[in-house]
Amino acid sequence: MIKRLQRKFVVIAAVCLLIVEFTIIGGINGVNIYQTNKNADDLLNIIIENDGRFPEFDPKGMKHDKPQDNSDSASPPESKKPDKHRGFNEETKYQTRYFVVYADSNGEITKVDTGHVAAVSSSQAIEYGKSVLDSGKTSGTSGNYRYKTGDTDKGKMIVFMDCRSDSATKNRFLLVSCAIGAAGYILVCLLIIIFSKRAIRPVVESFEKQKQFITDAGHEIKTPLAIISANTEVLEMVSEPNQWTVSIKNQITRLNGLLKELLSLAKMEEEKPALTMADFNISDAVYDAASPFTTLAETKGKKLTIDVANGLSYHGDEGAIRQLVSILTENAVKYADEDGEIAVKLFTSHNGKETDLEVSNTCKEPPQGDLTKLFDRFYRDDSSRSRSKGEKKGGYGIGLSIAQAIVRSHKSKISCKAENGMMIFTAQLK
Repeated sequence: MIKRLQRKFVVIAAVCLLIVEFTIIGGINGVNIYQTNKNADDLLNIIIENDGRFPEFDPKGMKHDKPQDNSDSASPPESKKPDKHRGFNEETKYQTRYFVVYADSNGEITKVDTGHVAAVSSSQAIEYGKSVLDSGKTSGTSGNYRYKTGDTDKGKMIVFMDCRSDSATKNRFLLVSCAIGAAGYILVCLLIIIFSKRAIRPVVESFEKQKQFITDAGHEIKTPLAIISANTEVLEMVSEPNQWTVSIKNQITRLNGLLKELLSLAKMEEEKPALTMADFNISDAVYDAASPFTTLAETKGKKLTIDVANGLSYHGDEGAIRQLVSILTENAVKYADEDGEIAVKLFTSHNGKETDLEVSNTCKEPPQGDLTKLFDRFYRDDSSRSRSKGEKKGGYGIGLSIAQAIVRSHKSKISCKAENGMMIFTAQLK
């Protein structure tokens, strides 16, 4: 159990860390891609606004459509426009590689300008332009180029800008961030594994104290119960048995049964339970363990059927498996509806790698909510399960906990489901 707790702690911490890293790395790369594309779109807008060319750079943050004539100091400067793109500088027009395709109002290409790029010929530029016009898009990416369309007096202008350098930078940034994230994730996971024992130490100590308390309490309670039982027998020898002595003996029997199951559960939940693993005929073991409950079911007006595949072999603790069958069958007989049916089945799964033990009983009012709680110690749901008028079923609420501990000690799984008026417990024995 301690190892399972440690594994769960490590897995949960690792998954949480993975989610955080995915969020951080994804967010950083998303912002980087968005900003890179935005910068490219801003440059495309500048080219479109200036009729397919870069304007002259003004170091004072102004750009001029036309050179100013300083001969007349009284005349106002000609059309000045603020520099809308803060990344635009005196080197931008020389660093940016682009070409422009012009089309008329009918969508026919009239002119291309490839004077600012070396990788594209005029014929290739025409093909790029036709592709964009056919798509009907106003912006996007085509190969290594990001494009944007703009309107002119004679039709449309499509500006293509070479973004292969930006793409390579984005890819390198993504690769480096993922590599650093993976290395950090592995390192943190190793630290979590190393320090996980220290993290769960308080829980381990509490669990160990609980087991020790159950063991000590069991031994301490046995002596008073033995004395009470002996005194009751003396009273019955002195005077005839009566309802009071019979009640005392019944409660002594009940308490002894509870102590036995508590000690059994504590033993099964140890790190290395004392199980004797060997190959045995599980078909015979299941049939022998379930058969005695046939008479018990008949006395309660219920029907028990046993359907066991012949000749099945299993490697495990035969005594523990017999106890598992007894617990599940007794539970089914106890909680089946009046005049209900109980079925015990043993068969191989479809993949042939598991032996499935299935115990079911009719149940008109199955438990609601999370059925895994039925395996919690001392959990009982008499109100939602089949129940006689106000009459409580026997038991201590730890039988299914013992069954779960037995299955887990065999590195297998046990589950419960309610369907079609049936409660079905299935142990998948690997």
